[in-house]
Amino acid sequence: MGGDGQVTMGESVMKSKARKIRRLFNDKVIAGFAGSTADALSLFSRFEQKLEEYHGNLSRSVVELAKDWRTDRALRHLEALLLVADAKNTYLLSGNGDVIEPDDGIVAIGSGGPFALAAARALVKHTEMPAREIVQEAMLIAGQICIFTNDQVVIEEIEERAQAKE
Repeated sequence: MGGDGQVTMGESVMKSKARKIRRLFNDKVIAGFAGSTADALSLFSRFEQKLEEYHGNLSRSVVELAKDWRTDRALRHLEALLLVADAKNTYLLSGNGDVIEPDDGIVAIGSGGPFALAAARALVKHTEMPAREIVQEAMLIAGQICIFTNDQVVIEEIEERAQAKE
């Protein structure tokens, strides 16, 4: 998962090296956000609670957070999107109660999201680049096109654990 570092307010860049991605649940889950920073931090906290409550079960945690987000009066007004992933699953969560698992495992959010998504899909289809390089290049391309995205990219990845010994 990759995220740029730009935080804007209106048409002004307020910060260029923000960290929009976090490792959660003993580094087994990665979460990233787009939208209001304060709202996203609140959602990170709620999501972390769900992970603890459901013992790291990502699928259950995202569904429960989405239900809360859709029905809770305070949460309903938060303006952010979350991407969450573990070694096997990736989900996009929204305040409308959406829990979306992309068909191809590639998803992007934020103002530069459509550009990064297009670049990543093209790179997956037409190159043999490893995932980390695809994320890096897709983010850099998005930063060259979208004025609300910059080239200060942070990438986090989760290594799949080796299968249980025979």
